[in-house]
Amino acid sequence: MAQTRATPARFSAYLAPKEAIPGRVAAGLAVAGVVVFVGAWSVLTYGGRVSDYFLPSPSAVLAEWGRLIADGGFFEDVWASTRRIVLGFAISAALAVPLGIVMGSFRFFQSLLEPLIGAVRYMPASAFIPLLIIWLGIGDAQKVGVVFIGVFFPLTLLIADVSAGVPKELVNIAYTLGASRWQVFSRVLLPASLPGVVDNLRITMGWAWTYLIVAELVGAQNGIGHLILQSQRFLATDRIIASILTIGLLGVLTDGLFRLLSARLFPYVEKLQP
Repeated sequence: MAQTRATPARFSAYLAPKEAIPGRVAAGLAVAGVVVFVGAWSVLTYGGRVSDYFLPSPSAVLAEWGRLIADGGFFEDVWASTRRIVLGFAISAALAVPLGIVMGSFRFFQSLLEPLIGAVRYMPASAFIPLLIIWLGIGDAQKVGVVFIGVFFPLTLLIADVSAGVPKELVNIAYTLGASRWQVFSRVLLPASLPGVVDNLRITMGWAWTYLIVAELVGAQNGIGHLILQSQRFLATDRIIASILTIGLLGVLTDGLFRLLSARLFPYVEKLQP
C-alpha cells in the first residue's frame, strides 16, 4: 500500500515548477516524446490513413535518407549550407554582441540606436532577398546577407536586454569599492552579461537556419534549401522530409554545443537542468 501511494507522490514531484528531475527520468521522457511522434507517424502511414504522396512512411524516409548519404552530392549540399550559416551567424554575433552590451549598459547608445534597430527587426529577412540579389548576386554572399539581416537585429536587442538586466546594485557596489567606469563595464557588466549572451546565441542559431533555407530556395545552385526545392519539383516528398530532418539533426548538434559551452564556462549559473 505504501508503494502505491509513493508512486503518485513521486510523479507529482516531477511536475513541481523550477525543480530538477533525475537524469534517467529526463532521458526517458525525451525518448518517450520521440516514440510517441514516430508512433503517430507510423499509424497514419502504415495504416493507410494518409497517402504516401503526402506523407511517406518512416521507413521510406529512412531509405531515402540512406540514398542521399550514399550520394556524395548530399554532403556537398550540407557543407554548403553549414558554411553559409556559420559565416552569416559569426558576422552577426561579432557585431551584435558588443553593440548589444553597449546599448544595454549606456542609455546614450540605447536611445541612439534602439529605435532604428527595433524598426528593422520587424522587417522580414526574406523581403530583402530581391534587394540582396541586386546588390550581391545569387552567390554565397547573398545567402550570408539574409542570415545576417535575420539574426543581427533581433540578437542585438536580446543582448541589450540581457545587459540592461544586470542589477544596478552590482554597479553601485563596484563604485563604492572605488572602481572606475571602465572597470565597472569590463569587470561587472560584461561578466554578468556573458551567460545570457551565450543563451541568446544558442536561440538565434535556430533562427539562422530558418533564414538560410529561405535564402537557398531562391537562386541557389547547392545547399539543403536547393535540395528541398529540387525535390518539390519532382514530387519527392520522402526526400523533402529527409532534408528537413537533416536540418533538425544539425540544429540539435549546434544546440548541444552551445549548452556544453555554457555549462563549461558558467558552471555557477543555476538553471533548470535534469
